[in-house]
Amino acid sequence: MYNRIIYSKIIKKLFKGKAIILLGARQTGKTTLTKLLLKERKENVLSLNADEPNVREQLQDATIAKLKQIIGKATIVIVDEAQRIHNIGLTLKLITDNFPKVQLIVTGSSALDIASEINEPLTGRKWEYHLFPLSWEEFRDKHNFIEAQTMLEQRLIFGMYPDVVNNVGDEKDVLSTLADSYLYKDLLNYKGIRKPELLQQLLKALALQLGNEVSYNELSQLLKVDKITIANYIQLLEKSFIVFRLSSYSSNVRNEIAKGKKIYFYDNGIRNAIIQNYNPLNSRTDVGALWENFLISERIKFNHYHIRRSGIFFWRSISQQEIDYIEDIAGELSAYEFKWNAKAKNKFPNSFLKNYPLSETKTITPGNFEEFIM
Repeated sequence: MYNRIIYSKIIKKLFKGKAIILLGARQTGKTTLTKLLLKERKENVLSLNADEPNVREQLQDATIAKLKQIIGKATIVIVDEAQRIHNIGLTLKLITDNFPKVQLIVTGSSALDIASEINEPLTGRKWEYHLFPLSWEEFRDKHNFIEAQTMLEQRLIFGMYPDVVNNVGDEKDVLSTLADSYLYKDLLNYKGIRKPELLQQLLKALALQLGNEVSYNELSQLLKVDKITIANYIQLLEKSFIVFRLSSYSSNVRNEIAKGKKIYFYDNGIRNAIIQNYNPLNSRTDVGALWENFLISERIKFNHYHIRRSGIFFWRSISQQEIDYIEDIAGELSAYEFKWNAKAKNKFPNSFLKNYPLSETKTITPGNFEEFIM
């Protein structure tokens, strides 16, 4: 069992008059976390799984009278996979407003519908959290420094999903199950997905371009669909917590690329499963991209769990000089380069240093990476 960072944050919010919304991809541990939250409590708990058709039918457009029947004497109501219930936002609002002694806990593995449906009805009525695959900080909390360091290569290859980390020797099988269908369950049921095979082709193309700038025009030509479809599918993948985008940083300086974008995966293991490459690092040509993806996804987890609000970007000049990662916190810039080989020479571009002389610069290697993500 790994201790999750947001556990203590959620515990403090129980029975404070607001719903607790827990979002994150399937298999990141949302159900395990909710069980842990309630392990030592004595309240009556009602668990409702919206993957079950009868649960969806009962909660869809439910009236107050109907909700009284459903809730009964429960003081904690858990609704799992709430994104599968039509008009769930209004139902959650009715529970929050009319059952003040009931703590509502809602989980969702996709923001395809749930975000738009709950934001307006639950304005001022919710605490919202995001649960990612295990973070390095959570991983290190269980393992000592030396032990964790020896497993770094495995994490770059197989990723940080709890089931993957907990099933040493069976990582490929667990990842195959995840990447083949389970992770995309909500996407494949979504009305916007008309070509499931295109989803797999797009993911493979994105996985093979990891660390490189992405062109929607090139992807549309490669996959023989229009650019709008590519953009829509990538947005759906983002809302399912599978990939995320980095935009290029620019302050309208003449020699900067202002409209570039890169796409990364929230988990290295999922990326490698998509291209079916679990080879060790010493026989791969994409080590730099894996290191970059790992560090940026881990930094996102760290920033979210520790409430560090920042803009995140990469930087590139017209002459193809590049910086892997930029953070903007209240106008203060920090620039980072990621090098798997600690002996590799690295120099930040003069044009960047000239235009942003007050920015912090740092190179992150296996020797100092923990200070970046912990």
